[in-house]
Amino acid sequence: MFEFKLPDLGEGIHEGQVVNVLVKEGDAIAEYQPMLEVETDKAAVEIPSPKTGVVARIHVAPGQVVKVGQVMVTIDDGDGRAARAAPQAAVAPSTIKPAPAEATATIPVPTPLAVPAGALAAAAATIAAPAARRPSDGPVPAAPAVRKLARELGVDISQVPGSGPHGRILKEDVEAFAKGVHPAGRGAPLVGAGPGFALPAEELPDFSQYGPIRREPATQIRKTIARQMTRAWLNVARVTHADVADVTELERNRKRYNEALKEGQAKLSMTAIVMKAVAAALPDYPQVNASYDAARGEIIYKDYVHLGFAVDTPRGLVVPVLRDVNQKTLPQIAAELNALAERTRKGQFEIAELRGATFTITNVGALGGTFFTPMVNFPEVAILGLGKARVQPAVYEGQIVPRLIMPLSLSFDHRLVDGADAARFVNDLISTLENPLRLISTP
Repeated sequence: MFEFKLPDLGEGIHEGQVVNVLVKEGDAIAEYQPMLEVETDKAAVEIPSPKTGVVARIHVAPGQVVKVGQVMVTIDDGDGRAARAAPQAAVAPSTIKPAPAEATATIPVPTPLAVPAGALAAAAATIAAPAARRPSDGPVPAAPAVRKLARELGVDISQVPGSGPHGRILKEDVEAFAKGVHPAGRGAPLVGAGPGFALPAEELPDFSQYGPIRREPATQIRKTIARQMTRAWLNVARVTHADVADVTELERNRKRYNEALKEGQAKLSMTAIVMKAVAAALPDYPQVNASYDAARGEIIYKDYVHLGFAVDTPRGLVVPVLRDVNQKTLPQIAAELNALAERTRKGQFEIAELRGATFTITNVGALGGTFFTPMVNFPEVAILGLGKARVQPAVYEGQIVPRLIMPLSLSFDHRLVDGADAARFVNDLISTLENPLRLISTP
């Protein structure tokens, strides 16, 4: 017998939620045949069988959260040896609510965190003395990714109680500590260190007294979204600067360019042009292409330009990253953008393609809307939102004429980016969009 356990998925991922079980007990299974679909903080992944044999026992069910190292499937591989570890009890299907089918691959969607009235006062009233340090008995047991998260949240990792094997500190331990709650709900509420403070979890009323309700377990992705949005809200002093660009000539020439393309050449989208304009402007505004390390009191300037862009997919909003945009021509950007967006819609992206952005662009123009306040994708310091371009009356060369006007919304971290710098950056973008020949001089 071979006990198949949830493998180490890397990047500090310690658990996943079972979305689908693709085999049944008694099924013959081949090596590399998909057995389970597991959703992690990053994406949904299919886990293949490492052995050829027969499925002897399934220890998990859809909707169940499993830890790395937990037995998921026992495979009879014909070696005649009994499993040495005691099998984990199967979870009764009636006790598990299936995970929503549509939540199989997404990343945090920028949405503001609703802070209940009086929560700030309540948090201030619960400020407690720092937890006692663990005995100095060697290095703190935590993975590099967990240590990095602690630094980003302003948490002293030596004070975090570990809930992993042998007291190992997991990502959720750090997040719970930063939010003011010890793992497993033990202990008094805490207040996190860093640039802000964490709000204690707010107890909700019993909604069933007003009418019928349904409770479903949040997917791993949704829990990650909640944590990321909380981090962004607590750590980013967000301000949004709004303006408009006259893209009449740009849109006319974009359409002509696309009409003249040969078969197989990538069409030019407004997002691709804006990415090119952003990449051309960022070197002149290094503070916009940076991160603020509050724990060390340092600014991290990035000498590369990797742009994240929001893609609306059947599984939710995903933000892949186009790398080294400042080193590419407009046709290259268009081709790579179109290919990456298409693979993302089909769920064929790699997790690494969702990481490393220095600045993000989100375009809601296809859905409507004018100005909005996109959430900064922490630890980035700025995000550009594009609204729907509409034909409007405007003064052009002394005449009131119809022009195509596109709204721009730049949300930025005011700790690092001043309002004047944000206005200059947007003005630079507008000048490029209204005079696209400026892009000729760039790679």
